[in-house]
Amino acid sequence: MTDTQDTTQETGDPSRARAFAKFIVETYGDSADLDEISETTYSETSFEYGNEEYRVLTDEEADEAVKSEIRELVWAFNPEFISGHTKHGLSTDAQKSLKLAQEKLCEGANDLVLNLIEDFDHFVDDAVSTDGRGHFLSGYDGDENEVELDGTYYFIYRTN
Repeated sequence: MTDTQDTTQETGDPSRARAFAKFIVETYGDSADLDEISETTYSETSFEYGNEEYRVLTDEEADEAVKSEIRELVWAFNPEFISGHTKHGLSTDAQKSLKLAQEKLCEGANDLVLNLIEDFDHFVDDAVSTDGRGHFLSGYDGDENEVELDGTYYFIYRTN
């Protein structure tokens, strides 16, 4: 089956579902089986293809999702990167202390790091510029895939 129109019958967002179907056809070619596509029950932006799971987001949604993801993960950024986003930078000793706090507290260091960052939007822009949105949104392979459908771009991230 290669008609992407048929995939939209059971989903909440037909355009998003069609974009995902187009991605599957582009990725798997003649071996693509669109009957294997299903929308997950917990998110209208998540789809499954066989045993693979993906998020399908517009550009604006991807920007918001990456910002949210980075907000939850700032504790894991290296101290040198964080230092570049503090008001006056961090000395080498302060960076070592931050690293120790991150290692000891893990996720518990998140608020500490957030409070060090002077301009969070710039921090996010710099992180995305360095690693790409896929690094943060695609837990499987770090890739960001792009599909255009009817003038709208969708960005697809494999999550498992």
